[in-house]
Parts: sequence; C-alpha cells; structure tokens
Amino acid sequence: MEKYVVVDGAACKCKFSEDTNATDILVVKSQKKHFANDKGANKKLIATTKDINQTLKNGTFGKCTLQPTSSGNKPCMVTIPQWYDPYEKVTLSNQGKILTEDSTAECPVGGPKCIEIFKHGQVAEVGSQQMQKADRDALKQINPLLNPDELEDEMAICS
Repeated sequence: MEKYVVVDGAACKCKFSEDTNATDILVVKSQKKHFANDKGANKKLIATTKDINQTLKNGTFGKCTLQPTSSGNKPCMVTIPQWYDPYEKVTLSNQGKILTEDSTAECPVGGPKCIEIFKHGQVAEVGSQQMQKADRDALKQINPLLNPDELEDEMAICS
C-alpha cells in the first residue's frame, strides 16, 4: 500500500492532548531544496526526520493530560526530539529520511510515538494531464455546465 509523503503544512496531533481535536501545523525548516505535490514543484517542502525541535507552527496541542496541576492540566509546549517510521529508502540532501503519513514523533513529556500525522499536507491540483485522462462523459454527468475541452485548453495556456 502506498503512503503519502508529508509536506509543509501537514497537521499533527498528540494522543495526550486534553482536546482530542487539537492539531498543530508542521513547518518544514530543515531544508529548502526538495518539494512534492504541487505541479510547479516549488511550494510544498518535503518533511524529513531532521524537522525536529520547535517545528510546529503554534508549538502546542492545548493542555497536556500528562501534566496535571491542582488548577487543571498544564499547557503543552511541543518540542520534537525525534521522528519514527520514516521512508527509509531515500535520504535527502539534508541527510534526513522522508516522513510519511505513518510517521510519528516523540515528545519529552509524552514519550515515543505520541505525536501523529493527522493530515499529510498534500492537496490535489488538477492539471492539463489529468484533464487529458479524464472521462469526458463522467465529467459532464458530474457537472453539466462544465465543458472539459474548454477547460483543458485554458489549463494548457496557464501551464
């Protein structure tokens, strides 16, 4: 089964957050050379095992259930010392291994593998190549106002 590569903008969450819906955004700081996902290959930096320390946008998942006090749980202060389960077959120029949607991270409070990738950060972009492969009849049934031929011509001009 194929796994998605994690890119800048991926959403992470901690299994010890008081708010089970709390997420934070991964910011790739370890490299500026390797991109994935977008057709121009210049927007979505690939996340690696070198994206450690304070690499989350807000640096918190809310309150941590592992840090109770008499007035409630202490706020989480995320620092990632290590990532687990990267894609081992490729090493990027920063000597990091590529993170996948199955990768997890450690937290000094929560321990190994307590931070998981909730959304890998990749988004679908429709390009002229996808339009060429698309089933014209299916597109017309989904959206009768769409003219696939005109859309393909416009996309070719923009490329």
